[in-house]
Amino acid sequence: MVQPPDAEMPIMSDDKMMAQMHGKGGFIAALDQSGGSTPGALRLYGIPESAYSGDDEMFRLMHEMRVRIMTAPAFTGDKVIGAILFERTMDSEAQGKQVPAFLWEDRGVVPFLKVDKGLEPEKDGVQLMRPISGLDELLTRAGKLGIYGTKERSVINLASQTGIAAIVDQQFELGKQICGHGLVPILEPEVSIKSPDKKGAEAILVSEIMKHLDADPNGPPLMLKVTIPDVPDLYAPVINHKRMVRVVALSGGYTRADACKRLAANHGMIASFSRALVEELRVSMSDAEFTKAIATSIDEIYRASTVKN
Repeated sequence: MVQPPDAEMPIMSDDKMMAQMHGKGGFIAALDQSGGSTPGALRLYGIPESAYSGDDEMFRLMHEMRVRIMTAPAFTGDKVIGAILFERTMDSEAQGKQVPAFLWEDRGVVPFLKVDKGLEPEKDGVQLMRPISGLDELLTRAGKLGIYGTKERSVINLASQTGIAAIVDQQFELGKQICGHGLVPILEPEVSIKSPDKKGAEAILVSEIMKHLDADPNGPPLMLKVTIPDVPDLYAPVINHKRMVRVVALSGGYTRADACKRLAANHGMIASFSRALVEELRVSMSDAEFTKAIATSIDEIYRASTVKN
């Protein structure tokens, strides 16, 4: 059985943010769609590619959607304890404030920043992260804007021992660089839900993660974002490790109903959903309809994160 969070978790960054991320019930909203995934996110929202021209207009429309979500009455730290932002969102405003400050000061939501720049072509069954140019400068700027932590995604397609080991090595190496800036990294080695041996890949992944954690048991705090496993509570050893602030789950293409059902079987794991959070939201909704829809989504995801089978 997964144990409660370790009360002796070391404190870094803002003490209140750390306490919230480590111990408060709720989930993290993933609002970090970047250039490649933005057209699809807008299309699901009801805005086709024919409705805009060029990146600037596309990102403006995406930001309007995100602000509509972030300013909804239900989007507060009562249930949404954190939010992951795209770099352009971090640099933008909501209700006249820089977004990270608005989230923390006005909504009680801890801000994170997506820092990866996409994926390399598949090799050995996995897709490593591309090199991240200017990362130190970005992390310094993020810290000054009040960002608490980061998120960095790579993808596992096959149950390849050497490939998954390379993924985990890269994630932990990048995590060290991020910790050096006083930020808490969310390592995200996503296992594709389309993998022909998802269960096997997940077993290898847990083993590789534990090797790194046990090799440096007193290292700085980390978080982990993973695909909801086929075997419930597979990540219990990771969740219980003293370095781990929180283990969160991505929806990975599952519907919200399916993702919530799977998540509720994993003790100590909370959601960090993107598509599943916003799947029923439409640009054509009235304010009342939008408010109701996002509140329903938040309630369902919060319940799956806090009430376990």
